[in-house]
Amino acid sequence: MVETVSIADIEKAAARLEGVSIRTPLLQNVELDQAVGGKVLIKPECLQVTGSFKIRGAYNRLSQLTDEQASNGVVAWSSGNHAQGVAAAGAMLGIQTTIVMPEDAPRAKLENTKRLGGEVVTYDRYTGDREVIAKQIAAERSAELVPSYDHPHIIAGQGTVGLELAADAIDMGLPPDQVLIPCGGGGLSSGSALALKSRLPNVDIYAVEPEDFDDTARSFAANKRVRIDDTARSICDALQTPMPGELTFEINERLLSGVLTVSDAEVRAAIRFAFKNLKLVVEPGGAVALAAILSGKLETRGLTTAIVLSGGNIDVDLFAEIQAEPN
Repeated sequence: MVETVSIADIEKAAARLEGVSIRTPLLQNVELDQAVGGKVLIKPECLQVTGSFKIRGAYNRLSQLTDEQASNGVVAWSSGNHAQGVAAAGAMLGIQTTIVMPEDAPRAKLENTKRLGGEVVTYDRYTGDREVIAKQIAAERSAELVPSYDHPHIIAGQGTVGLELAADAIDMGLPPDQVLIPCGGGGLSSGSALALKSRLPNVDIYAVEPEDFDDTARSFAANKRVRIDDTARSICDALQTPMPGELTFEINERLLSGVLTVSDAEVRAAIRFAFKNLKLVVEPGGAVALAAILSGKLETRGLTTAIVLSGGNIDVDLFAEIQAEPN
């Protein structure tokens, strides 16, 4: 496949996002370092505008629409974080946004999307096809589609996470040996991998998925994109993607060292650890990379490992339930 996203595209996205997204810091934590026997650099995108990294790709896409495209509005589909990113970017740029969301999406994500000005259309995630619904609405309104991951502008925007991570780690004198990135459709992992490899050619990069939504892991094993069974379920609503994107998989397959998977129980433990020790609120999908190192999915002793906490949009009731569980 012809290269569709370059480091120059990611650098241009970073310039567009100046003053729009937050340059989230790289944090260190003594308890976490002790738990894994090495140094850990934490990129907390849970502190980002709208509570996840998704504003990066959404704004990069919407800001490049022509005046005619913008005047007809945009349509997106999302379980919640991309929805909020698109709604927020639309509000900033004066573009009408419509987002197709699962009716069982976390209440906080549904409410925040509406609060940010997005029109929400709900569907049943287990019987409906969100892309078909979104494309139908877009056709009726002559609106522009904004995919959640499989688009060059989206991938380039998400890649700014990796660009910042690499620059800050180098400035700290702690270039990571390995980086773990949450993976749903693959926009964050593919874009960040492009950026990281341009700055740290020898770094190992791993995508991390819920064990029941391991479409990228299965696709790696099969050397082609594989769709998982429709009966799959996970607490990680943000990562419930049934098959990797075409563009994202090509990049991930080329640049990643592997794909790790974690159980819902391991994710819940990571959410508790983040709150108790890092003083951060992290949603299930955002906690998978932390879960992977805490549960020993790869060697961390004596190494510098960077992890991305990709979002913090978790419903209060679920968060309270998880915190009440024994460690």
